[in-house]
Amino acid sequence: MKDPQQITLANGITLAVVDEGPRDAPALIFLHGFPENHRSWRHQIAHLSDRYRCIAPEQRGYHRSSKPQDVASYAPAGLIGDVFQLADALGVERFTIVGHDWGGAIAWGVALTGQASGRVNRAVIANAPHPTIFPRLLWTSEVQRASSQYMRIFRDTANDDLVREFGLAGILLKAFGERVSSMDEAERDILMDDWLDREAAIGMLNWYRASPMNVPPMDAPFALPEGYVELPLPPLTIPTLVIWAMDDFALPPENLDGLDAVVTDLTLVKVPGSGHFVQWEKPAEVNAALDAFLARTDLG
Repeated sequence: MKDPQQITLANGITLAVVDEGPRDAPALIFLHGFPENHRSWRHQIAHLSDRYRCIAPEQRGYHRSSKPQDVASYAPAGLIGDVFQLADALGVERFTIVGHDWGGAIAWGVALTGQASGRVNRAVIANAPHPTIFPRLLWTSEVQRASSQYMRIFRDTANDDLVREFGLAGILLKAFGERVSSMDEAERDILMDDWLDREAAIGMLNWYRASPMNVPPMDAPFALPEGYVELPLPPLTIPTLVIWAMDDFALPPENLDGLDAVVTDLTLVKVPGSGHFVQWEKPAEVNAALDAFLARTDLG
């Protein structure tokens, strides 16, 4: 994969961006999640860049991109806007949005925003819950609420001293303990180096702090609170592929329940035996799902 180039958006944010593949090919914009970087999509970009223009930014707040330190800079509208402004800066009129984890959360927003204008023609979401299903589960599902308690740690600014002393790794250890992953050592070393950047660590945590999502404590009732209001979102009507790792410790499969009611052109691919980071834990399965979906939905 090429080294990223610096692209300054109209809003003044600078993103480090990998841009590979033919410039006149259909564009795919890949959004990584927490706590990664553009290399999260390395297997997919290597696989697809002979046929598609593959664009992968490091998102706002991450190591090689702009890292504002205020929470307000990470409100979802600004993060969604970054994607459209990046497309503008690169001369891309229409694109397919691809996202995982927080990148998937932004991809849902980009798809819902861009479907009416025709600017976003397809969406691919990997282990990122729908913005109306997930908030409901945080109230009603004991499994999902327990799996999301780490978000309360990330939001607590009392933990910032830990970040200042140890970088992001300190708060990750507090939230998750020691977890074994299938990431190879070279990739882990790249991430560990990124996590030493204290400004980036605060920027990454600010994604959680700016989110309107309510994560109740475990002793709160398991029922929707009185006056609960669901986001008034339209159905997503563009072709959408959802890839779901079935052994995700943070996002259990119940996030798929009711998805077909809010996505009218849904292709669902379940990947057994994979944890949260499905795109590099099971790259062959993800690439096969992408091949089939993109071939079926290409405009020709």
